[in-house]
Amino acid sequence: MSSIPYLVLFLQPILYVFFLLLFLYIGYLIATKAFQEMGFSSIEAIIILFVSYFFHFSILVNGIDISNIYLFFYNNWIVRINIGGAIIPILISLYLVSKKKLSISGVTVGIFIVILTTYAVTYPDPRSGIVSPFPYWLLPAIFASLYSIISYWGDRIKSPPLAYVSGTIGVLIGADIAHLPQLLSYRPQHPINAVIGGANVFDMIFITGLIAVFIDGILLFKKKRGGTNNRSYE
Repeated sequence: MSSIPYLVLFLQPILYVFFLLLFLYIGYLIATKAFQEMGFSSIEAIIILFVSYFFHFSILVNGIDISNIYLFFYNNWIVRINIGGAIIPILISLYLVSKKKLSISGVTVGIFIVILTTYAVTYPDPRSGIVSPFPYWLLPAIFASLYSIISYWGDRIKSPPLAYVSGTIGVLIGADIAHLPQLLSYRPQHPINAVIGGANVFDMIFITGLIAVFIDGILLFKKKRGGTNNRSYE
């Protein structure tokens, strides 16, 4: 009987590692599925995820942080923009708008909807940056997904890209840019980094786009199956 506590102590860290790996694997599946919904191959999805994850961390080369690009200094805030969490999502959005020939007016409306939603569920915190409590930070992704489905109900291929573009750009503007003046109005005692798209401050941009596309895939799955079944009877 006395050996049971020792067995529990031995298995506990193993279970922690197992569930951590399981959580990471599920996240990986969701992310790659989202990029595949947008028309990227599995290899392209893995490369995008790897590069985005790699540049999420601060990488110093000759004393220069190449992951977080310096923008400006104000009121003891060092404002930077992260490559993995902001620059790459912006570039992907521009690519999708051009490649998928998305309606500019439709994209503008989608971004505006997400801006309003994001601004309503986020607020500046001098200790953390722009934050949003759970589950409210999921709302921008939900609205981006629903809008894209309504906009491209008859053209399923364009729906996930629109969800991603609306989600990422909408959050970038609605959370980071709209709330940034409020954040900078606080003056910390020492210089502090405020990293747009960084894991520690503004962390909604990259994630919102993926969640929006993933929700799109789930909601459109029944429609896709129905379309496939109808074609089989022709």
